[in-house]
Amino acid sequence: MDGPQILKLLVTTSILLLVFALGARATFADATSLIRELFRPPYWLLRALLAMYVVVPAAAVGIGLGLDLARPIGVGLLAIAIAPIPPILPRRQLEFGGSAGHVFGLLVAVSLSAIVQVPLMVGLLGRVFGREASFGPERVAGVIGVTILVPLAAGLVLRRLAPQWAGHAALWGSRLGTVLLVVAIIAILVKAGPVMISLMRGEAMLAIFMMATLAIGAGHFLGGPKPSDRAILAFASAMRHPGLALAVATANVPEEPRMLAAILLYVLASLVLTSIYGATIRRQHLRAAA
Repeated sequence: MDGPQILKLLVTTSILLLVFALGARATFADATSLIRELFRPPYWLLRALLAMYVVVPAAAVGIGLGLDLARPIGVGLLAIAIAPIPPILPRRQLEFGGSAGHVFGLLVAVSLSAIVQVPLMVGLLGRVFGREASFGPERVAGVIGVTILVPLAAGLVLRRLAPQWAGHAALWGSRLGTVLLVVAIIAILVKAGPVMISLMRGEAMLAIFMMATLAIGAGHFLGGPKPSDRAILAFASAMRHPGLALAVATANVPEEPRMLAAILLYVLASLVLTSIYGATIRRQHLRAAA
């Protein structure tokens, strides 16, 4: 097993453990709540899909054309724009007051919709740029299934059948998954660091920050009247699934260091900006409570 395979195994294992830990803290009612409310006012799930699958990809296209980015960088940003929420997102949303029903319901609903949405978006963007582009639903289902649906279902089942063990499993799964993820991130940054640093000095970094900022704004304004719902959707719109984004990008364009670097830089930028957004929301809540 070579270095890239070991790195991929580390990332996959860490994600499996983190999502399993989330599932072990949730219930089946949490995971299906938004699907049951799909066509009920205030149509929150429909607005979430609008923010994530229409506004953010449109922003990526506009920014890419406006700044005339190099092709690998533009492909990387488009791929990250159509990839659904990352597996570790619910943990952050719950920290900022999101209800379990909306947080886990959004994770399940968007993961299932991605099996249809992502191939359609790939084909649509291919037409926009005048070239054939494809990414089959079976590949999306594979990535989403392995990284989200299967470990989440395993955690939910454990919580249902053995609640007394679920809490311990969630704690240790979360700890081990976090350690493995940190190790993998350090290894990735060492490998891609020089290219990422080179992109920070050009228009690519401006495009990344613009896209992440617009994504947060779209989620916030489409999130509805409740502050917690706005925060949930702001995080979900800005933070994407880098594994799926890389799979989409390399399925249509040969892998190129700048493409990987653009995807990783967006992930880091979204973490920074959503942390600033979250801190701002917390301060507002404290002022309101005072």
